[in-house]
Amino acid sequence: MKLKDKVAIVTGSGRGIGEAIAKKLASEGAAIVVVDIIIEEALRVANEIKEKGGSALAFKTDVSKRNEVHSLINKTLEDFKAIDILVNNAGITRHKPLIELTEDDWDIVLDVDLKGVFNCTQAVLRQMMSQRYGKIINISSLAGLGASNAGMANYAAAKAGVIGLTKVTAREAGPYGINVNCIAPGAIVTPLTYESRGKEGGDKFIEERKKLSVLGRVGRPEDIANLVLFLASEDSSYMSGQVIRMDGGRADLM
Repeated sequence: MKLKDKVAIVTGSGRGIGEAIAKKLASEGAAIVVVDIIIEEALRVANEIKEKGGSALAFKTDVSKRNEVHSLINKTLEDFKAIDILVNNAGITRHKPLIELTEDDWDIVLDVDLKGVFNCTQAVLRQMMSQRYGKIINISSLAGLGASNAGMANYAAAKAGVIGLTKVTAREAGPYGINVNCIAPGAIVTPLTYESRGKEGGDKFIEERKKLSVLGRVGRPEDIANLVLFLASEDSSYMSGQVIRMDGGRADLM
């Protein structure tokens, strides 16, 4: 097992991409802290990991709240004595045309999608530095690399910020043996794909995104989870500060 005896925190892991990441890391031997703002979803994922013989703890956390993040870190150290891997996956969207965005629309997306990454990263760094070991994997988006989808100004700004934060963190943490990398997914089908668009809108979105991929398909949460496993393992020990697109070879950014 590639992650035997490692401890991983995965934010936003109650469903979708985060759930797939948590289960993939658990399958390779990591103890998982399943973090979500919806505790029922976190408990479900943690229980499913434990049913398969893994070790997991569910924790309700709003990553935009520093006091909640520090409670998460303290509880993880109390139960598992170490934090080896942090996956900053939690995120939200509030898509609207720029001219219609309210200050609240802007603030809530930046607070969760960017400040949340800062809060969690800063909170684990001291422990990782003392261990002189750690893996931090941030989930950004093609939107942070310039994908020009209308109605995503707040989301694109946050995800671009995650990329910048990744690079600075990699430089500061590298001397302590900590690898920090970032994934920029393209279109990944999750429950949110349909919840935010409805059945007809979700199907239309998928067909449009298939046409943008040179592979002719959209992504699955497991695609991202497989890459996270690589970045969380020693297979990627000489990588840091990198932003890896996982988008099926999306044509409009080539």
